[in-house]
Amino acid sequence: MKKVLIITYYWPPFGGSGVQRWLKFTKYLREFGYEPVIYTPENPEFMAEDRSLCSEIPAGVEVIKRKITEPYSLYRLFTGKKKGAIKPGFISSPGSGSFRVSFKERLSLFIRSNIFIPDPKILWVPPSVKFLKKYLQENPVDAIVSTGPPHSMHLIAQKVSLATGIPWLADFRDPWTKIYNFKYLRHTPFVKGVHEKLERRVVTGANAVVTVTNTIASELRELGQERVFVVTNGFDKDDFKEKEPEAEINFTLTYTGLFVQTQNPSVLWRVLGERAKKSKVFAKELKIRLIGNIDKSILEDIYKNGLRGNLILMDYMPHNQVVLWQRKARVLLLSGGREPESKGIMTGKFFEYLAAGRAILGFGPKGGDMDIALEESGAGKMFDFEDKRGVAEWIDEAYRLYKDGSSFAKGANIEKYSRKNLTGQIARILDEITAGQ
Repeated sequence: MKKVLIITYYWPPFGGSGVQRWLKFTKYLREFGYEPVIYTPENPEFMAEDRSLCSEIPAGVEVIKRKITEPYSLYRLFTGKKKGAIKPGFISSPGSGSFRVSFKERLSLFIRSNIFIPDPKILWVPPSVKFLKKYLQENPVDAIVSTGPPHSMHLIAQKVSLATGIPWLADFRDPWTKIYNFKYLRHTPFVKGVHEKLERRVVTGANAVVTVTNTIASELRELGQERVFVVTNGFDKDDFKEKEPEAEINFTLTYTGLFVQTQNPSVLWRVLGERAKKSKVFAKELKIRLIGNIDKSILEDIYKNGLRGNLILMDYMPHNQVVLWQRKARVLLLSGGREPESKGIMTGKFFEYLAAGRAILGFGPKGGDMDIALEESGAGKMFDFEDKRGVAEWIDEAYRLYKDGSSFAKGANIEKYSRKNLTGQIARILDEITAGQ
């Protein structure tokens, strides 16, 4: 059996979507001839913790943990934030989901963007390279995988691969310079150029590159790498093996995960508010369940439309509980974001929504990767953020089906998104880059 070293910042008990992709690949890699070895920080900055995910790490998998130095303690000292107060993205920025940005936040963002390149994990690169070069002399592997963001993981893999000659696969769960919030990070022109140079070196220096959508793959090929493969995110059948739960009694729209300002479907809250105002029955039966880290601006919009009494706000919870709420929902709410760069985004929860078997109401760019995949699955519909008429008609039909007791929706053509099948795709790419080793 071949061995593959996986360099990742996100690993259990870290929670959230960033950990799911390579945790699930690790779960099934042995079935395709690869023994995974994980390299991850010992003391990462937890944005969410989910110890239930530890049970999904296969028995006997070697997990190497090394201390990481990150600038968060200085950031807290400067801004007065308490331990655990840092939200995803480290520092708020205009357009990235912040509601109000203080002077200290703006200054911190400038320092973060122009000193810590490509990200605050950069201080972990030199000690990791030194350790792994020595480790691999005594514990050889057949391939190296790095997954980002954070893109510092790619820089570790790049240096180790150059020093050892071990083939390297770079995995981009999100874009680098083409991600929607890159333009909000207050980079100087010089630093922006450094990012672009680093990105090109990583993409062209890897033996192969894998990413999650066709749009991102096209952007990476433009940088000069021909061997770019698309392996989407997906769902794990084991997460859905329990008996189908009863749907919620109320007409419940459920959203799970990070919900930032640029994802806010304002038109939906207006439509729901208007219908609740016209019908006391609708107002009584409507529930909006938001689970996770929800931006204040979204809550303000919901309140503004008279829906405060319909809102059920729930904190981040273990992944198995999130899946349960997804399966119980009447409608699953999906949002890829308003930014034009969102065309290439397919969120991890999209695939879990498909497996949950509930009707999906989506918002995002028409013609984007998620819109196309949702159309192919037949599990729901994607709307432009300003399409009030279309959203109103969809809500009316979904509510009619709910009243008739027939709102359950099963998506088709989703087997290709199973985590096991997707791991097989990863294994074939690893086979290709390790051929002749």
